[in-house]
Amino acid sequence: MAASVFESQHLAKLFPTGELGRLFTDSAEMRALLLVEGALAKVQGELGVIPAESGAFLHRASMEIQIDPAGLAEATGANGVSIPALLAAARKALEAPEHAQYLHWGATSQDILDTALMLRLKQAFKVLEKNLMQHLNNLAKLADLNTKTPMPGRTWGQHATPTSFGAVVAAWGQPLLALHREAEGLRNTAFWVSLSGAAGTSSALGPKASETRAALAKALGLTDPAHSWHGDRTSIMRLAAWATRLTNALAKMAAELGDLSMTGIAEVTLGNSGGSSTMPQKQNPVAAGVICALAAQANGLNSTLQAAAAHAHQRDGAAWISEWITLPQLILGTGAALAHAEKLSSSLSPNPEAMRGALTAGNGLIYAEALSFALAEIMPRPEAQAAVKELCKQVGETGQELSDIAAKAYPDLAIADIFNPTNALGAAPDEARAFVKAVRAL
Repeated sequence: MAASVFESQHLAKLFPTGELGRLFTDSAEMRALLLVEGALAKVQGELGVIPAESGAFLHRASMEIQIDPAGLAEATGANGVSIPALLAAARKALEAPEHAQYLHWGATSQDILDTALMLRLKQAFKVLEKNLMQHLNNLAKLADLNTKTPMPGRTWGQHATPTSFGAVVAAWGQPLLALHREAEGLRNTAFWVSLSGAAGTSSALGPKASETRAALAKALGLTDPAHSWHGDRTSIMRLAAWATRLTNALAKMAAELGDLSMTGIAEVTLGNSGGSSTMPQKQNPVAAGVICALAAQANGLNSTLQAAAAHAHQRDGAAWISEWITLPQLILGTGAALAHAEKLSSSLSPNPEAMRGALTAGNGLIYAEALSFALAEIMPRPEAQAAVKELCKQVGETGQELSDIAAKAYPDLAIADIFNPTNALGAAPDEARAFVKAVRAL
């Protein structure tokens, strides 16, 4: 098995990363690093921090030169970061020492690496937002078509009271709706530029340090945090937590679809199921399983990131390196989970007959609560509960339907209405409609 499932040729379709995969490659990182170095030189030239001619030259050249990531390996292994080797290779490729001397002026390796990471993360989150919106639209369509499609609700894994499939879909979508709303705040505040120098004091950047950082942020389309964040990983933690919550929300849907598509129940049909190597009849909920596995991974990775967020002193190498190991995997896993979820939500379909069958499979016991409230209209509530409990006991002893036993015991009750699933849905249809309305308002 490959070291990373996301880079495995034979597992690629099982863990699809799409556009995200291209953002977390060595070549993409090199391009982002050079883009940051070029933009820094450009704004410093415009502000008079370095010669304007050198700033313009370095900015233009940064978009043209090519750096071989493999050529940086030896020096990176010794230095712990790739920037020294990158700068040496870039200065050699520039063949203009009079300008090259101003490359990386006043910055430190972490400034460039963190800023380049933020550029790629911002693109990655745009992709996630786009795919999340498509998934929400799929769920809204599904909820709208099934606002009153009755099915058993479940608590502790057992049948509870009736609900509607539309409400179940809405419950899958509500956390995603909240995440979508939060994404705008992240977009405007969480993607930080870094430019603080060796120990976060900006001492080598001169009197225009703050102005330079603000100009660099504007040039790159990032946010100026107005302070050094070498040891303040708030933005990284926020982005990682958002991605983890998204994956967990998708896993709720995936886990429930796995249950609802079980043989003998099949209350839903999944559009993209997998086959078995030896059992021809099997239609495995592969996508649902992958999403749940990715959620488990995301929680572990996020735990590592959050634990590593207490960077010691002004800069912390070990804590920082922990981010390199975990964050790309977390984002790629989120993207793969979302890709599977979007396909599921666009292709799954409910089986209303199986859902109705599940409602009646337990001798009508799912309506016990509704029956007790109907009785509470003609007797005190505690007595009604005790009476229904006794009726349920008779169901277990005789195997008769609860509705038949209740009709004999209380002939004046409107039994047909009490045991009608569409009358037992409560606010479920409203929950579904509210979700649909909220998605369509985005």
